[in-house]
Amino acid sequence: MDSASQDINLNSPNKGVLSDFMTDVPVDPGVVHRTPVVEGLTEGEEEELRAELAKVEEEIVTLRQVLAAKERHCGELKRRLGLSTLGELKQNLSRSWHDVQVSTAYVKTSEKLGEWNEKVTQSDLYKKTQETLSQAGQKTSAALSTMGSAISRKLGDMRNSATFKSFEDRVGTIKSKVVGGRENGSDNLPSSPGSGDQTLPDHAPF
Repeated sequence: MDSASQDINLNSPNKGVLSDFMTDVPVDPGVVHRTPVVEGLTEGEEEELRAELAKVEEEIVTLRQVLAAKERHCGELKRRLGLSTLGELKQNLSRSWHDVQVSTAYVKTSEKLGEWNEKVTQSDLYKKTQETLSQAGQKTSAALSTMGSAISRKLGDMRNSATFKSFEDRVGTIKSKVVGGRENGSDNLPSSPGSGDQTLPDHAPF
């Protein structure tokens, strides 16, 4: 039995080990790396799709590099123009709010709210409530005006009454006496009884 037969023998201690001549057998790389054809596609269509995929992936990488360069250039221009991050944020918010206002959802919501407002303002309940509030406001204003007129008239009657005039005359008399006494000095002030003619003794006993 030759060496090749001994290596194939299952009872041999060298089982599972390839012989030297088997390692030199050439292997077709196309057979190893080739994947089975996708179901529904021919081999030519698969090759064409793979080539297109590789081309698209290459374009994506190129576009990413261009975008990164454009972003760096944009940042440099903003830095030279003195545009701050806060100003850019305000511009973005303003642009976003404008986009929201012109969006279909916002327009439809505004129209729906307008329709609801029109229905509410045209309803009988709203009109009755508005009329009630208007009447209540008018009545309150009339009541306050009437009360103010009554108070003014009452004060006028009080000033024209005999009691108020007598009280006013008394106040005027007292005021004139006080002012006249201050102008003439303290001689006109009333003195305590018995204090005018008394003299103090020279030596008062202790």
